[in-house]
Amino acid sequence: MRAFLKIKKRYYVICFLMLLVCAGSFLCLSFNLPIKNNLGFEPDTGYAGSKTCINCHKDIYASHIKTAHYLTSGVANGQSIKGSFEADKNSFVYNKFMKVVMEKKHGNFFQSAYAGNAEYESEKFDIVIGSARKGQTYLYWRGDKLFQLPVSYYTPLNSWCNSPGFYTALIDFDRPIPARCLECHATYAKAELQEDSSTVFQKNTIIFGVDCERCHGPASEHVAYHIAHPKDTIAKFIINPERLSRTQKLDACALCHSGIRKEIKPAFSFTVGDKLNDYSLPAYNTDSSSWLDVHGNQYGLLTSSKCFKMSKMDCSSCHNVHQEEINEPEIFSSRCMNCHSEASHNFCALTSLPASTLIKNCIDCHMPLLPSKKIFLQMADEKQSTADLVRTHRIAIYPEQTKLFIERQQK
Repeated sequence: MRAFLKIKKRYYVICFLMLLVCAGSFLCLSFNLPIKNNLGFEPDTGYAGSKTCINCHKDIYASHIKTAHYLTSGVANGQSIKGSFEADKNSFVYNKFMKVVMEKKHGNFFQSAYAGNAEYESEKFDIVIGSARKGQTYLYWRGDKLFQLPVSYYTPLNSWCNSPGFYTALIDFDRPIPARCLECHATYAKAELQEDSSTVFQKNTIIFGVDCERCHGPASEHVAYHIAHPKDTIAKFIINPERLSRTQKLDACALCHSGIRKEIKPAFSFTVGDKLNDYSLPAYNTDSSSWLDVHGNQYGLLTSSKCFKMSKMDCSSCHNVHQEEINEPEIFSSRCMNCHSEASHNFCALTSLPASTLIKNCIDCHMPLLPSKKIFLQMADEKQSTADLVRTHRIAIYPEQTKLFIERQQK
């Protein structure tokens, strides 16, 4: 009987020890599991998502989501793709042998290449790049890599066009997209450069559009803190660009508006407030304005301007990134008047038009639309093919454009 009790006691001890081991293992595993908080964002990225900003910044959020920055990328669908899929409007003809047809199949949208009447490749619209203010181009997934589709959309002509830089005699579905492209058209994406120089993306990490956190930094700590401390009105754990130096503000915009740059560190490493030249360097001669193309180097054009050199202006002197202000010359001209006024004796010297007209439009004379040297839009009708027109950010006197402006106003 005593021996039986000893065995029974030993059995209980073993069971108890096993329970302790199991409980310990469970606790260890629990502490090592990725924790997703109740706000819905992943702590390892630090991003909260711009929708979390609505709680405290409802008006700013409501206006910002209408801007070209916010709409510069998104998931492709019937609302975001602006080109037509109607018969007779849904194709781009390269020549009498080849064409790409924009088709809706199986509930999705495709670009399908045809040789004669035979389809030989068809890829799905997966991502839209561009707000459609001027146009759009499109990307598709091939596994975890992104490629650009051969046909884009040009808003001024409401027409499909050959994707800029693509061959005009060959339908090409093989142009890869590096992380640098998304760095300027998205808020965040986890990407990894491969040994063969290709880039793989984690699809579920992409935050589309240039949203609040692109300029203010990842906001998960900020959101969590202020939800827990609603009475604290001093912003914590967030970047306030107004408190940055002039150089820091300019660098934030120059990341995407200073032309081609040579990367030093991986895409999405730079955070607003950092020194941009620690992450990438200009791939052009910074001592001359002759290289400045109006398509992609607004920063270089601005900093070569006399207005910039003789003032403390930065990009935010003219641009309110929280508002959609496209095609509003009177708004931008009113900001010119902050420095150029009759009282300051540096008002426009043009006498062929009344001052009331000049006050409403400085930019068509001093920052006119000029053809890009790098972006040429090849239309199916060659007569409609055109260089992309972009407003130059080199503030100067342009005699030809001024002459045209006067003629338009006098009519």
